[in-house]
Amino acid sequence: MIPLSRLGFGGGPIGNLYAEVSDVDAFGALEAAWDAGVRYFDTAPHYGLGLSERRIGSFLAGRPRSEFVVSTKVGRVLEPGFGAGDDMANGFAVPATAWRRWDFSADGVRRSLESSLDRLGLDRVDVVYVHDPDAHWEQASAEAVPALLELRSQGVIGAVGVGMNQWEMPARFVRETDLDVVLLAGRYTVLEQPGTPLLDLCAARGVSVVAAGVFNSGLLARPEVGDRYDYRAAPEALVQRARRIAEVCARHGVTLPQAAMSFPLRHPAVVSVLLGVRSAAEMRANAEAFDRPTPPTLWDDLLSESLL
Repeated sequence: MIPLSRLGFGGGPIGNLYAEVSDVDAFGALEAAWDAGVRYFDTAPHYGLGLSERRIGSFLAGRPRSEFVVSTKVGRVLEPGFGAGDDMANGFAVPATAWRRWDFSADGVRRSLESSLDRLGLDRVDVVYVHDPDAHWEQASAEAVPALLELRSQGVIGAVGVGMNQWEMPARFVRETDLDVVLLAGRYTVLEQPGTPLLDLCAARGVSVVAAGVFNSGLLARPEVGDRYDYRAAPEALVQRARRIAEVCARHGVTLPQAAMSFPLRHPAVVSVLLGVRSAAEMRANAEAFDRPTPPTLWDDLLSESLL
């Protein structure tokens, strides 16, 4: 498996997820991540119809290729389009200059990757994830993964993975295909851990796990607000649970975001935590919190109060 920095940069927000992010803020966030030692950058065509890939590629241009790791995703092919309006129906504040077409075929994978390399300005990527194949198991397992494995054997890509917001199908991929890594979003957090069986399976099979969505759309970053959860308004029961966890954290001198970032790395399968940020200030604050030690007694107290 390609070595990944323990803290990674998630490229969704700088693809204008939910709201526009200026070039100044996007490149400021990337610069702050680099300064904090982040060397793993994750993106996807889906994120802002390629905007995230273009911004990350532009930022990394000129930096030594051996010093960073880039992952992108396949499964949504971007087709040129000239629709009026924006892409907010898909969650991104960008002009609707293209439309997404689900395609997990071998040809679709190669076409998607070629376009991603063009937007990134790279001749190779280190990790490619099959992205959200929830309704496409047959084609993703029979065509997408084998196509990526062939590209891996040719040295075109370094590692093959699957990235999803559920844990059951990734477990099936781990059992039935030759994956290197799973990107698991939101299913193994300090708030809830339904993905534990997947992580245990990955540890047993030698498959790495990248933990994404550790704030789960914002709830574990700002529970006092009662923010989003799984890209929607957070259910009140989970808001209250997050606030209880925050209270226990406070007794140990730990913020909830700090606990949210450090918790996944307690599992031996997890090699990196991905954070999506929108500005340099946000990146610096998260990196500083990430570097602070979290006392083991915190986890003991959360267990004793049935919050883990």
